[in-house]
Amino acid sequence: MPRVIAPREFGKPLGMYSHGMAAPAGEIVVVAGQVGARRAGEVAGPDVESQTKQAFENVRAVVEAAGCSMKDVVRLQTFLTSADDIGGFMKARQEVFATYFGDGVYPPNTLLVVSRLVRAVTRRPPVARRRARR
Repeated sequence: MPRVIAPREFGKPLGMYSHGMAAPAGEIVVVAGQVGARRAGEVAGPDVESQTKQAFENVRAVVEAAGCSMKDVVRLQTFLTSADDIGGFMKARQEVFATYFGDGVYPPNTLLVVSRLVRAVTRRPPVARRRARR
């Protein structure tokens, strides 16, 4: 499992993230940015909450297909196309993080609002690590 990095001179994180993580030796699993679309390609719903939940489920599916779990994720980035979506994103993230990171140890994650994406409203490219084979 990754180890949380919390410098003594830093305060507690302001949200659902860790200041840093160290991952023991092993393979790095890089996941392409995921959007809130289901297998058939249709958008999960009209709102940022449903799309956020679906995008996280897509991340989980890829991470697990690589032999990892969400607890192995060492970094998340989210791109929103509207600052108006921040509240809905935060609400959905809080719900899914409770299931993925029940111990309250969250990977470092960055939320960015950008002018546009190639597709959809949200995108999150995570990085995970797989334990070294013995």
